Amino acid sequence: MRTDELIIYRNMDEGEILSDMSYLMDVSEDSACETEKLRKTFFSCIGRLVDMAVSHGFEGNLWHNYLAYLLASHENAYSTSCEIVGAVKGSINEAVKGDFSIFKELFEYDFKALSKKLGTDIPAFLYDYAGVSGHGKVFNQRIRDRICELGMHLAQAKDAEEFQAVMTQFYKEFGVGKLGLHKAFRAEHDEGGVRIVPITKIAHVQLDDLVGYEIPKKKLIDNTEAFVSGRKANNCLLFGDAGTGKSSSVKAILNQYYDRGLRMIEVYKHQFRDLNDIIAQIKNRNYKFIIYMDDLSFEEFEIEYKYLKAVIEGGLERKPDNVLIYATSNRRHLIRETFKDKADRDEELHTNDTVQEKLSLVARFGVTIYFGKPDKKQFQEIVRQLAAKNEIDLPEDTLLLEANKWELSHGGLSGRTAQQFIDYLSGMKE
Repeated sequence: MRTDELIIYRNMDEGEILSDMSYLMDVSEDSACETEKLRKTFFSCIGRLVDMAVSHGFEGNLWHNYLAYLLASHENAYSTSCEIVGAVKGSINEAVKGDFSIFKELFEYDFKALSKKLGTDIPAFLYDYAGVSGHGKVFNQRIRDRICELGMHLAQAKDAEEFQAVMTQFYKEFGVGKLGLHKAFRAEHDEGGVRIVPITKIAHVQLDDLVGYEIPKKKLIDNTEAFVSGRKANNCLLFGDAGTGKSSSVKAILNQYYDRGLRMIEVYKHQFRDLNDIIAQIKNRNYKFIIYMDDLSFEEFEIEYKYLKAVIEGGLERKPDNVLIYATSNRRHLIRETFKDKADRDEELHTNDTVQEKLSLVARFGVTIYFGKPDKKQFQEIVRQLAAKNEIDLPEDTLLLEANKWELSHGGLSGRTAQQFIDYLSGMKE
């Protein structure tokens, strides 16, 4: 098989199976190679395909799924150019057409020839593998389905041109690599530096699920809409009382705009030193990235806020246009101060400088959105709507009476308390 002739799609991660299978396909029947050694290599490949099927949740034709996974994951000059924008012009199309003709041969390979060559049967599950749980640890079901469907469409392509059209459309709709296939990420620091790691299971909350707070939600939507549309947008600080839906609103924004190229990277304050490295990995991609900081606040002795200030607005290199910072906090002023701090400042010669340094962090969030605790009437309306959505069949008077009892002993009036009450009723119903 002509895999050594690949130009664009070379040096693939997890390409060892492809390399070994290509070697087996090229060995002639009258080769002097030991048949037992070849069989060992073949069944090793089958075993690794099954391992990948379990970890990634693949079903159906495992060989086609594997090849589709390689193509969907490989970040190269062509795939990263096509993500979000679609087909591109230029000589790169000729280079990639040659690569796709090779992959088309791989999709069409008749394993009966290999079976005869090795003197062994090909396991039937290679063509029609049934999964265990519908998804794996690496991919959720939604992403798994996209890879499996891609494999089926590529297998049906009539020629290299149609094969390329299928791949180009896939890159346009879903992107390429981990940044294309996943919505949300976290940052991890190891010996090799900062890595952006996918989060495979996230809450599928929608903005309509958040009862009330129409004005705060609209401000958040308007800013995010401008961002994903390529217009000027601001960093956002969502602040207010605990349990009022700040974090849920940010998650809902991601779910709403993911299909338009929005991605989210969660960063904790102890990782702020890595912000420049994180941004360097994403600034040249065709996605819009929100760096998300949940429950942001600083004690007086913590200085990580200085790194955040520098990234938001400072230094010679400005923040890329495809990156915004969204943060949530229970505090309007992010840096905690005490009366002792005020007494200490009274002893300073330039107290105003100290105050301004701390206030300037909040000022660098162009949009600040307040989420306040609901009053009794608003709390009861949240309970009513959540009960209707969850099909809680209780008389309204009983429902509200029990909700009032619940909030008195479970954190007071808030959207979170209302949701916990409805979850409790749903659990009792089941």
